[in-house]
Amino acid sequence: MSDVHAFRTMPAVGPGSYPGRIAVVGDLGLTYNTTSTVDHLVRNRPDLVLLLGDVCYANLYLTNGTGADCYSCAFAKSTPIHETYQPRWDYWGRYMEPVTSSIPMMVVEGNHEIEQQIHNRTFAAYSSRFAFPSEESGSSSPFYYSFDAGGIHFVMLASYADYSRSGAQYKWLEADLEKVDRSVTPWLIAGWHAPWYTTYKAHYREAECMRVEMEELLYAYGVDVVFTGHVHAYERSNRVFNYTLDACGPVHISVGDGGNREKMATAHADEAGHCPDPASTPDPFMGGRLCAANFTSGPAAGRFCWDRQPEYSAYRESSFGHGVLEVRNDTHALWRWHRNQDLHAAAAANVAADEVYIVREPDKCLAKTARLLAY
Repeated sequence: MSDVHAFRTMPAVGPGSYPGRIAVVGDLGLTYNTTSTVDHLVRNRPDLVLLLGDVCYANLYLTNGTGADCYSCAFAKSTPIHETYQPRWDYWGRYMEPVTSSIPMMVVEGNHEIEQQIHNRTFAAYSSRFAFPSEESGSSSPFYYSFDAGGIHFVMLASYADYSRSGAQYKWLEADLEKVDRSVTPWLIAGWHAPWYTTYKAHYREAECMRVEMEELLYAYGVDVVFTGHVHAYERSNRVFNYTLDACGPVHISVGDGGNREKMATAHADEAGHCPDPASTPDPFMGGRLCAANFTSGPAAGRFCWDRQPEYSAYRESSFGHGVLEVRNDTHALWRWHRNQDLHAAAAANVAADEVYIVREPDKCLAKTARLLAY
């Protein structure tokens, strides 16, 4: 028998009732940097943890435990069948037990959970090792689902499942958003793995096809905040829609800086010599389609990349860390990003490298989105 554990459930669904602190982290892995991130996260005493994919990087290890940052570079010729190293999942689970046994954690898949194996089997470990409220939220898949925590409705989406407007995920999302009562859950927060708005060279505009298919729907229903991972750095946007500043668009926050098994992203696509070739941006597993083209308007018109930090990018930094969201009331939430190197500073839990209030304007924005839906 295991030890006896206790945890606190989420507050009752309704306005004015919110989890005290929501920790948000992505690309966690099991490294020295992971331990710093988790230690720091625990000190911040969250009531809920969102893990935005790339959990333990088991797919970067051979079945004998040998690891490599680039599996295809190191092993592809000698190992035509890639069976991932499942004990890595066990190591991660044992390490995380003090957290997961006492704090609710909601997980969404990343590209390192694909774990493509013999007979094209994918996501086997991810689907088996976590529980998802898919059935409860009307979803038929562990890759996308929704849940409520007090006055927040969370929508967790899949970057690596069909997101086309004719597909099951889009139809589920549309039905789920239609049922949201903003008088009951004023805040609407979405999360998935691959970011739509990143200014780093790594994974730049990689998820453009998903953005093209889904952004308008999320905007029409007034999503307030979007959390993502994938890029191994931190970045927060201003409110944005279709690459344009928009007071009613969501704030996009990428926290793929949890620890990972690979390296930190440092180069920005807007820096000289770092704009990637457009043909290199599509992800083969996401369909391999090229949806990203040169911008047609704004400061970057005629180019694939900006020549300066884009106006929609508010803050970016290449450091490991995690974020904490504190929803204060129906219109105000405090977001703090904590970098790992501040862990041992005085009063570390109160040290934030990036800190901003996210403010909802429902009278203006929900009326605007209602007109869009009517149209």
